[in-house]
This record gives sequence, C-alpha cells and structure tokens, in this order.
Amino acid sequence: MTVQELPGAAGYRPVPPPAWKPLTDPAPLLPDPEPYRVLGTEAAAGADPRLLLRLHAELVRGRRYNTQATALTKQGRLAVYPSSTGQEACQVAAALVLEERDWLFPSYRDTLAAVARGLDPVDALTLLRGDRHTGYDPREHRIAPLCTPLATHLPHAVGLAHAARLKGDDVVALALVGDGGTSEGDFHEALNFAAVWRAPVVFLVQNNGFAISVPLAKQTAAPSLAHKAVGYGMPGRLVDGNDAAAVHEVLAEAVARARGGGGPTLVEAVTYRMDAHTNADDATRYRSREEVESWRDHDPVLLMERELTARGLLDEATADAVRQEAERMAAALRERMNADPVLDPMDLFAHVYGDRTGPLREQEAGLRAELVAEDAAEDAEEQRDGSERSGRERDTEGGR
Repeated sequence: MTVQELPGAAGYRPVPPPAWKPLTDPAPLLPDPEPYRVLGTEAAAGADPRLLLRLHAELVRGRRYNTQATALTKQGRLAVYPSSTGQEACQVAAALVLEERDWLFPSYRDTLAAVARGLDPVDALTLLRGDRHTGYDPREHRIAPLCTPLATHLPHAVGLAHAARLKGDDVVALALVGDGGTSEGDFHEALNFAAVWRAPVVFLVQNNGFAISVPLAKQTAAPSLAHKAVGYGMPGRLVDGNDAAAVHEVLAEAVARARGGGGPTLVEAVTYRMDAHTNADDATRYRSREEVESWRDHDPVLLMERELTARGLLDEATADAVRQEAERMAAALRERMNADPVLDPMDLFAHVYGDRTGPLREQEAGLRAELVAEDAAEDAEEQRDGSERSGRERDTEGGR
C-alpha cells in the first residue's frame, strides 16, 4: 500500500509555500549597525559595581597570565602559545556569564576563558606543552577540550546543547571561535543545526581582525560577521569586544534567551589581537606597528580602569592589590611549569578506545618491547662503564 492509498490520503494534498516566502521575519534578527558599548557611555551608570570590579580583577589576572605564558614559550617550557592579549574582555565575560551546570567550548586561543571559569592554570596549558591532548576532565569542569582544528568544536557544542534539552537538563553551551573559524564549513553546519533545532547554544565570534595573516576583508563581504546569523534564522548581536561590561551583558541576554527556549544567538565581539598569532608568527609581515598602536588606547584593561576610577570604585591601593594577586598567580605558574612532568609512554594507548582493538594492542606490545630493550641496553652500558671504572681504579692502586 502506498502513502496515497492510505485511508484519508485523498484529502491530504500538502501545498508547499512559495520558495521566496521567508520562514522568519529577518528584521528582529539583524544586528545593530554599531557595536554595543557600556563603558564610557550612559549605560555604565546602571552596571553593577561588584560585577565591574570582578571583571577588572579577571582582566588584570588574564593579562598577566598571557604575558607569563608567552614568556614560558621563550624558555622552552611551552611548545606554542596563542596569546589572547587584547581579547581578555571576551574570554573573561564568556567564563563569568555561565552557570556551573553550563558548558564552555573553547578554541585553542581560549585558555584564559578556561582559567577564568576555574580551571587550574597549568592544566589549561597541558595541550600547548605537548604532554597530552587535554590536561583536565571535561565533565568535571564542564569545559570541552581546547580545540586546535578550526571550528570543529562548534557542532559538538550544538550536539551537547540539543541532547541536554532532549533530556530536560537546564544547560546552555557557549562556544568560542575566531573570525577565521567562520570561514570553515563546521561553522555553517553548526549554526544551521542550532537554529533548526532551536538548541540552547550561544556562539561567540572573537573578531580580532586576522585569521593568522588573512584580514577579515579577504574572508567575507558581509556587513559584519553578526549579519551571518540572519541567514540561519537566529539573532545576530554586534558588541565592542574590548568592553568587558558590554560583552558580559550581551552574552548574559543570549544565555538567558537560550535557557528559556528561545534558541541560539550569534554574537560578534569586535576586538584586536595585540600579539602575534602565536610565538611562531611574525605579525610585522602583514600589519603595521601603527595599526597595533592605534588599538592601545582601546585596551580592555585600560577601559575598565578608566570607568572604575571615574566612578570612585578603584583607587591605587585596590588596583595594586589586584596586580599583586596576579603576580602571585604568575609566580606559582612559573614554579610549577619549571618542573619536568613525569610521563608514561603507555598512556598513548590508554584513552583511544573503550575496548582496545587488535592493531592497538599490537602497537602497545611493540612499544613496550622497545622500551624494555632500551632499558636493558642502558643497564648493560652502565655495567660496562662500572667495570671500566673499577679496572682503572685497580690499575691506579697497583701503580702506587
């Protein structure tokens, strides 16, 4: 029996809507023409002083974390470090806006966001040290592993958020990505699925001007990255990414909307990467010193300190206490990173499959045999060296 032969099928003649008819009114989804700001505007008067002070402390701590991690690369303690200096407002706001039950999905440049959410600073650097794929339990901290491939974590965020909603869990996923990641297919797939499923997920694009050396103008012709949201049927928000109060407010609204069943939001934070892409990059090859210097007056730490000082919330003693706390964090990070980790090569096979496959067991056995052979060779070498020393000592005593 075909579908048309089923009872009542004769009266069921679905007529598709015209192809041009929009499913959603695009007007409410469009971002504002200019990035939203709080600091230095009338809106700042309504900002919670306690939140501003918390944001300031995290910004100062984050700046010191970035400079210390960059120094560790020069000392050979880190293999690579993608600094987020200049972008701290995005990272800190993303961490503070989430509830404990929510999930953070960071990219490789978002170690600071993970630390601001409560992750141990050393554990956040484990991947960049080259020790393990991740140095922490994602479930314990509700932080997905730092994602080095561009944008591949965005569909994971959507999947987790959708699954949580199906289970009835009151969970929101917040995924961070750079402007370069918006040129990846995973970005578009994630946004499409999120909008269709109305998944409780928020996408934060940190538009820092360059995808390594490629400027934004060579990646997209859209009015802004936030405008891309309307094509998928979700709101797009444009915010000053160096204004920590503004980023926190916009993200808080997006998280509340997602938690309340309103679906996803795409937030573009306009910021700037003050340092090179990583310690292996020469940024002078694609941008001028004058361009970098022009952003220093819009530094996220400076913006916050101006606001707090103007409102009488920050004096030199308070600011110094915040700096000293950041120095203590940096000193502890240096001390712990200077200790060589003790690694077991057999861990290479410990977390690949729940039940190890035949080829994996063969590789494990092969490596184990190589290690045993190396240990035996080293023991034999030490015995030969000992025998030679003993012989020389006997000859010396005989000569006396």
